[in-house]
Amino acid sequence: MRRGRARGMRGGPGRMPPYMRGPPGQKFVVSHSTFDPVMADSFFPRTTPASDETAFTQALLKRNQELTPNGQEQAAVQNLVTKVTTVLDNLIVTPDAADLGLEEVRAVGSFKKGTMLLGHPVADLAVILKKLPTESMILALATRVQKSLKEEGSTAEYPMQANEGGFNISSPEGALVRVLITTLPKNLQATDPAQHVDVKLLEGALATIRHARWFEENAFHTSTRMLVRLFKDLRKRFTGLQGLTPWLIDLLAHRAAMVSTSRQPLPVNIAFRRAFQLLSSGLFLPGSLGIIDPCESGNVRAHSVLSLEEQDAIATCAQTLLRCLNHGAYNEILSLGQEGIPQVALDTEVSSWGGVIVTPGQKAYEKQQEQEDEEGEGEGDDDEEESADTSGQEPAEEKMETSQES
Repeated sequence: MRRGRARGMRGGPGRMPPYMRGPPGQKFVVSHSTFDPVMADSFFPRTTPASDETAFTQALLKRNQELTPNGQEQAAVQNLVTKVTTVLDNLIVTPDAADLGLEEVRAVGSFKKGTMLLGHPVADLAVILKKLPTESMILALATRVQKSLKEEGSTAEYPMQANEGGFNISSPEGALVRVLITTLPKNLQATDPAQHVDVKLLEGALATIRHARWFEENAFHTSTRMLVRLFKDLRKRFTGLQGLTPWLIDLLAHRAAMVSTSRQPLPVNIAFRRAFQLLSSGLFLPGSLGIIDPCESGNVRAHSVLSLEEQDAIATCAQTLLRCLNHGAYNEILSLGQEGIPQVALDTEVSSWGGVIVTPGQKAYEKQQEQEDEEGEGEGDDDEEESADTSGQEPAEEKMETSQES
């Protein structure tokens, strides 16, 4: 009897689903999902009672409080955001500003998400134009906004600085609003590199709008916001974590705090440790499914924007910090050490905790220096000599995709 092919096996039983196949030219194929101890908790029952982590939790809360902007900073940013937003909203409906072609204004970034850090009073606004923006259009809009702010009867100065993708406006109180200029998605295909703003900047500004909307709908819990703040601080203090982008931190915090078998938010102490466990087990390494970007089509892995060096550094640093954390070094990781005692460089120096010596991990990926053979080899001795002269250059195939697919 002839057996029919099982339903859902389109392309044959040996064919991988789309999310496991890498894009053309990518060496690494998605082969596994990273081990998550929280999701596998039922398969590994505890043999000893859970330790009391009250002190650890209090340390996390204390550090989060230290990183949270004070009322003065928040008021200064809110005041400037309100003024700039009001000016932009007026330009949308003002007849004499029709040539600017403003369509919509959206608050994005850490200010919108509620994850600002102390000492960084910066807010972001995304402005969508009806047509493709040029540098002259950005400068005209920035000048118009600055002029409108000064016309409110105040003698305060609002310094303005235009750039390729938008402009910045500062207030006398020290707050800063970054205005990101973009256009309607349907216009992106008609971009002329010689005339318009770089399409990558336009796509990036549109992505910030999607990120802010997703965060507001899915990552609103306090534990998630705390983790975002804590990992932004860790990224500044540990070199190995500097490859984490703000969007990767948002996704990591949401995964660590919100995704569980009970479908309930996890306590911040468990979520903090889980984030390190995920990074240590290779969440952002080649071959890992990682975290599928919820704001992009085509099942794009969020960590595909990282280079191989950054992926290796993140995993190595997380493994070292996790070992320190498991032996009680949370104060040192959070930079809550006692005054007068120098901080230990946990990611680069050998340290001892309760008699256990923790040696920093060594990088596993070594960037190749020699040019790999590519398509077109064998075209002649001249080509071989030219490739030998350029052997010190970085091979194109050594990098994974560094930009998200739209």
